[in-house]
Amino acid sequence: FKRISSFPESALKNKYSVLLPTYNEKENLPIVVFLIDKAFLKINVSYEIVVIDDNSPDGTYEMALKLQKLYTEKKIKILKRSGKLGLGSAYKDGLALASGSHIFIMDSDLSHNPKFIPPFIIRQELSGCDIVTGTRYSQGGGITGWGFKRKLMSQVANFLALELLKPGLTDLTGSYRLYKKEALDKVISNVRSKGYVFQMEIIVRSQLMDYSVNEVPILFVDRLYGKSKLGPKEVFDYLKGLVF
Repeated sequence: FKRISSFPESALKNKYSVLLPTYNEKENLPIVVFLIDKAFLKINVSYEIVVIDDNSPDGTYEMALKLQKLYTEKKIKILKRSGKLGLGSAYKDGLALASGSHIFIMDSDLSHNPKFIPPFIIRQELSGCDIVTGTRYSQGGGITGWGFKRKLMSQVANFLALELLKPGLTDLTGSYRLYKKEALDKVISNVRSKGYVFQMEIIVRSQLMDYSVNEVPILFVDRLYGKSKLGPKEVFDYLKGLVF
């Protein structure tokens, strides 16, 4: 593969930790790990992957152990939790294990393509911002593989969040992000939500704490294997988070 030219030299001194919460992602995990490794090799930047598994019954944890043996313990750290304890708490627990100066959070189901890792880093280094969040709703971004109902639900949820919270962004409900670890450490300690509303709350709290946020366009692709974790409870919690 071709290495990326004109990459900011300032990023070469950084180490990036990629937090991957998992639940029943046995088929997807080896692919996303391969693609993350490929993305970082292209830019020659130090990285590690932190897998936070919520006691998946499909063998995701065992797959993570095999990948750790293949890529080494330096590249892959694994935390096995007792059960489904919420997305927000998974990030908090993963952050405690992370040794990087910068933190990526992304889905492990291949809906977030690791090929966008370099644009995230470039945007942060050139702008000096504390947080870069992927947007599906600006020029260059998009969604593929979703049916009409799922797209409509996402657009309505995002519209409500933008209208009620006025964050000055185009996508508040996405979960593909890059943080400076110092900023994430401080903000995450104030976040109360645990589920999908966590993504919205952390951006709003970041702005209230005067951390700067930039966006980069991404293409969101529906998962290849497994089922979506988004159910009625998560939708209810999201709406409750908006109101309260």
